[in-house]
Amino acid sequence: MNLSELKLEMQQELRAILDYWIQHTIDEQQGGFYGRLDNGNTHYADAPKGCVLNARILWTFSAAASLTNDWRYAKMANRAFAYIRDHFVDPEYGGVYWSVTGKGEMLDPKKQIYALAFVIYACSEYYMAMHSEPAKQLAIDLYHLIQEKSFDAVHGGYFEAYARNWQPVDDLRLSDKDANEKKTMNTHLHVLEAYTCLYRIWPNEQLKQHINLLLANFAVHIVDAHTGHLHLFFNEQWQVRSNTISYGHDIEASWLLLKAVEVIGDKELIEEMKTLAIAIADAVIIGVDTDGGLWYEYEAAHNKLIKEKHWWPQAEALVGFYNAWQVSGRHEFLQLAINNWAFIKQYIRDNKNGEWFWGVQEDHTVMPGQDKVGLWKCPYHNGRACMELIRRIGDSDVTATL
Repeated sequence: MNLSELKLEMQQELRAILDYWIQHTIDEQQGGFYGRLDNGNTHYADAPKGCVLNARILWTFSAAASLTNDWRYAKMANRAFAYIRDHFVDPEYGGVYWSVTGKGEMLDPKKQIYALAFVIYACSEYYMAMHSEPAKQLAIDLYHLIQEKSFDAVHGGYFEAYARNWQPVDDLRLSDKDANEKKTMNTHLHVLEAYTCLYRIWPNEQLKQHINLLLANFAVHIVDAHTGHLHLFFNEQWQVRSNTISYGHDIEASWLLLKAVEVIGDKELIEEMKTLAIAIADAVIIGVDTDGGLWYEYEAAHNKLIKEKHWWPQAEALVGFYNAWQVSGRHEFLQLAINNWAFIKQYIRDNKNGEWFWGVQEDHTVMPGQDKVGLWKCPYHNGRACMELIRRIGDSDVTATL
């Protein structure tokens, strides 16, 4: 295989993923997109519709429309933006609801900063594709809201969640598996991702300062300087509250941190973030199995490896290891990316019903009880991985053998 062949396979995979979402997920009766499909592609009209899922659909099809100029992708992006605007944006208190019913009525009105960040990310990408001023304004408004309500002016960083009216809540978690702590790596990573995308359409100086502060949060508090892994949960003063390692978040952060610095054009920080990207990628190698797949998590407190391989860490490994090769020139990183793609094709991609399975167990059997589409299962990780590699390979040295 050479890079030209890899690029072609990424183009084919992107098309297949997007075709799946066009064919199976549009809710013609109730509007927007179905909130749940199972592995047999049966849709559940009554399933809740999540803000994160809808924002990720918007981002993916906006980015794909920009990359390919395919009108079908622009149409999907238009549909996604209209649904978010009409059903998820809170007209009374601002921000976005966590979820709505299948009919589009408010269900969980909690204000998760993570969800606001994804709408910023998606609307910024949508503006780049469609030049929608309402989308740009919504992204800017949500940015100001996050800074007003969530930014910790004393210790830095962002608090996790609030009630609909922005009052404190006891349960700050994104999901049942998370620790109930005031600050998390996950939210900070995706606020950084959102702000980086917003800066591309709105190069505001204050926004740039907050991107720099987020990068400092990662360098000082989130990335463990000794291990290269990311800490996941923190209290208000940034004291670490977990020693679980998330290999997928590690490798995702390795390239997103560098991309943020490149977008804001901070030349002094670029070399520092290149070094950090390589250090994180090196740390993740221990989480790669002999079959090329990336394990899910390692619970250090119990010396327990979670022997599952979820779809999204595989997608992030593709980009993260390819990025590490670009930065370092070390062939082993490129080989890790190629091995991971082979694993995806053999075990994660659903060659019968389309898209990617949620994940597989240690023996490569499909994880039971998981859906093809859901509050968290989306086209963003795998679609983005394809688009990133298509762009990164470009037309340069496509005959290099892998």
